Amino acid sequence: MLSMLSPGSYIVVLGAGESGVGAAMLAKKKGFKVFVSDRSNIASKYKKQLLERSIVFEEGTHTLDKILHADLVIKSPGIPDKAPLIQELLNNGVPVISEIEWGYYFLEGGEVIAITGTNGKTTTATLTHHILKSAHSNTLLAGNIGDSFAAAVAEQPAASYVLEVSSFQLDGIDQFRPHISVLINITPDHLDRYDYSFENYIGSKMRIVKNQTAEDFFIYDADDAVIAKEVAGRLSEIAARLIPFSCEKKLNEGAFLEGDLLKIIIDNQTFTMETSKIPIQGKHNLKNTMAASTVAMIKNIRREAIKQSIEGFTGVAHRMEVFEEFSGVRFINDSKATNVNATYFALESVKRPVIWIAGGVDKGNDYSALMPLVREKVKAILCIGVDNQKIIDTFGKVVSEIHELSTFEDTVALAMRFAERGDTVMLSPACASFDRFKNYEDRGEQFKKVVRSLD
Repeated sequence: MLSMLSPGSYIVVLGAGESGVGAAMLAKKKGFKVFVSDRSNIASKYKKQLLERSIVFEEGTHTLDKILHADLVIKSPGIPDKAPLIQELLNNGVPVISEIEWGYYFLEGGEVIAITGTNGKTTTATLTHHILKSAHSNTLLAGNIGDSFAAAVAEQPAASYVLEVSSFQLDGIDQFRPHISVLINITPDHLDRYDYSFENYIGSKMRIVKNQTAEDFFIYDADDAVIAKEVAGRLSEIAARLIPFSCEKKLNEGAFLEGDLLKIIIDNQTFTMETSKIPIQGKHNLKNTMAASTVAMIKNIRREAIKQSIEGFTGVAHRMEVFEEFSGVRFINDSKATNVNATYFALESVKRPVIWIAGGVDKGNDYSALMPLVREKVKAILCIGVDNQKIIDTFGKVVSEIHELSTFEDTVALAMRFAERGDTVMLSPACASFDRFKNYEDRGEQFKKVVRSLD
């Protein structure tokens, strides 16, 4: 597909966020004619980057005549494949790809470590980069977190790229091939983008191994029933070397628990570390650490360097971020929990009674999986979404205090009325943020600002 392009080919980029502007920068550098189109207003920092490189763009509209004549379209992961514009492009024979596919095509000499999963991929990618960076300075973190992969290829060539990749990005790949792929877990999410079919979403996640060869590695959670079933059913299709990790069983090769030790065996090389020395808490974070340290073992990072990096890692913002404590009440910002499974991990890891702040844009959520944890730990539920009825219907008979509020000021004030010394007030919405906030970061920052304004 991309081999048919030549300098001067007309490339259209849909969406002028981080990935779109990065794709445009790479296209411009490679000598293509580039046009960027965003139906919304373009943020000032991205507009500045486009203007500095003399890249033609439009905002607030999509001019069909300028888009449909493209030789290739690179679309933002936020634009669904079923969007009328995308369907019209495909019906007209115009190839549509993702930004990670575009970046990979122009990769020269570097290798890709791609990490995906419904939950935990940001923590795993950040920790993986943190470990590798300690041994190899020429390592970049990009993709669905931080910088655009395409922009990094254009302006910051590296020996290794640690990429967090989403299902939306994987939907648009053709040749993208990570040397090491990591699949943390698969639970229902974004089903509105997949015709409310969990099978379609699973298929999207499994595309991470699509182009891998016998020279590559696939690290995966052997405890995850969905992944285990997919791996067993695709053994003839997956060419990469399989490296599992597990908290439940001992493995001949891979990462597993042996008493209080995290143990990894690869090619008869062994790494061990006391689990008590892992600073990020919870079973889910133990698995994230297993995955990241397995990557490091494959990359032949010194064992002592792996241990020191893990011990010095404090996690990522908006993911189980303990940021304040007032009068013995602890506050946790878990705004990045945009689905039920992420909130399950959050509630599971908290040992204190919880005042749970939840709600937002429901993506077809089934909250029933949270019921045992809510019964055990939750004193009150404070809903901040526009439509909270499903939460109220699910938990109304097991939690006596459920309230709907419209601002964090009111929410935090009510939380302090319910909270007693030793309790935790936790924002873990289980929903997307776009009803009242720019994104989950904005939601988390606003929550922290209000809490920190308490007397």
